Amino acid sequence: MSIRSLAGRSAITRRRFVVGTGLWGAALALPQGSASAYASVYTPASGRPDPLPGTRFDLTIGSVPINITGARMHAVGVNGSTPAPILRWRQGDTVELNVTNRLDEPTSIHWHGLRVPAHMDGVPGLSFGGIAPGETFTYRFPLHQSGTYWYHSHSGFQEQTGLYGALIIDPKDGYAQHFDRDYVMVLSDWTDVDPEDIVSNLKFQSDYYNFRQRTVGTFFRDAHRQGLGATIRDRLQWGAMNMAPTDILDVSGIIYTYLINGQSPGANWTGLFRPGERIRLRFINASAMTLFDVRVPGLTMTVVQADGNDVEPIPVDEFRIGPAETYDVIVSPTADGPYTVFAQAEDRTGYARGTLATRSGLAGPVPPMDPRPLRTMTDMGMGNMDMKGGMAAASRHKTELKPGVAVQSVAMMPINRLAEPGDGLENNGRRVLTYADLRATISGADPRPPSREITLHLTGNMERFIWGFDGKKFSEAEPIRLTLGERVRFVLINDTMMEHPIHLHGLWSELENGQGECRPYKHTITVKPGERLSYLVTADEPGLWAYHCHLLYHMEVGMFRTVVVS
Repeated sequence: MSIRSLAGRSAITRRRFVVGTGLWGAALALPQGSASAYASVYTPASGRPDPLPGTRFDLTIGSVPINITGARMHAVGVNGSTPAPILRWRQGDTVELNVTNRLDEPTSIHWHGLRVPAHMDGVPGLSFGGIAPGETFTYRFPLHQSGTYWYHSHSGFQEQTGLYGALIIDPKDGYAQHFDRDYVMVLSDWTDVDPEDIVSNLKFQSDYYNFRQRTVGTFFRDAHRQGLGATIRDRLQWGAMNMAPTDILDVSGIIYTYLINGQSPGANWTGLFRPGERIRLRFINASAMTLFDVRVPGLTMTVVQADGNDVEPIPVDEFRIGPAETYDVIVSPTADGPYTVFAQAEDRTGYARGTLATRSGLAGPVPPMDPRPLRTMTDMGMGNMDMKGGMAAASRHKTELKPGVAVQSVAMMPINRLAEPGDGLENNGRRVLTYADLRATISGADPRPPSREITLHLTGNMERFIWGFDGKKFSEAEPIRLTLGERVRFVLINDTMMEHPIHLHGLWSELENGQGECRPYKHTITVKPGERLSYLVTADEPGLWAYHCHLLYHMEVGMFRTVVVS
């Protein structure tokens, strides 16, 4: 069954607001094959992983009937489940996975964040040929690492339509942080609409899913608060750049229902606990297009892992998680609760919600969503401008990029924003995680300084929904070539007004965040608008590697490059 022929998947009127009903009809099925030869694969309704790691699995990709919004739909899942089954492995083992395609179109699985040989990475047309309908492909690779990761399709829009799941690799020497309970928290965005229709709508009208534009009423409110002159200057600056400060996310709650472990807010996913226990919550952002701001009101979250790698414990009230990122936190409720797990979309048009409770059937109080954020002059790449529009410090950034069809704007004064929590999270009275807080528990494996620097601009034209690197889409760009064993510094400059979660396959990325030799390893780095950041890469694995934005629709329209290590 192809994605475009899925029953019930059709266009939707622009004014229809999709609300999750809590009806969840995915049928679970055990894997095919001999139980003695292969580990059982399933996704418990509780979100708790199988306690026993396995090494051999049969995974079948096919159509899964579901009902999220009140409409009977079909998703793409694994072994009859979406999200796909939680896979639990052990560091040091070698795993073998037989993946069978029951769709009538090619498919694939990418093991996000795992260090695997290039031909096991799962990117069709780059590292292997994909899995044709009716065929089985065997993935086999050793596990050099531990941590929380995830897997998903790298074929078309299958990730958006349900083909994603959690991965847990237990450390061979045990966990640094003790915990009593363990829950996977997969965040995602579901739509009843064909993803190709969404892209078509965005190309036709960039704000198709953004109804929250500024009005005459907001002009007078801003003038009252900021002064008439400042408000007029602000409107003129935005108008000159043909942009809007309300452009937060391309696709919003108008069309999305936000899920935790495949369940809508109304379904109220629930994880049980006993007061006094330490609970490990493994957050995975498996969404196609949504950044989430996550908190558990009434509980402190101690961040112990980022993108599968241990970090020095950081107590926070809230964190922002971009698509493809993972964070492990530990919470220690001493009272009965119940406590709400609250993940609001960055643009505040909806939220995912679950509950931690001492017994089933309880629901924690749902907090109101925060005020919607607005983009600023800093997001426009004018980070060194003062409130009156003058230079505050530093000179303009020198770049050969020029505004045009593929480059709507150029960040003339990009700045380091690693210590900023992100738009909409500043001064909210809560402790919010920043990238500057992340400190690895061990120093990096390669102490060498970089031998060269590669600068890439993240570019786009929101009006035409064009995205790329250095003003070029994938079909126009040359591969990035690295010599095997060399040490390189990547510098990213975001010339757009949107966050971009950038993912480099196959190689570690060591974020330069001021933590010296204890730079955190990250497989996905979210770059803020108007930001300049850098990270170090050791080209220690040969092959062709994908390098792209993990906003799925941005990647599909061109924000993708190939990295060649030889």
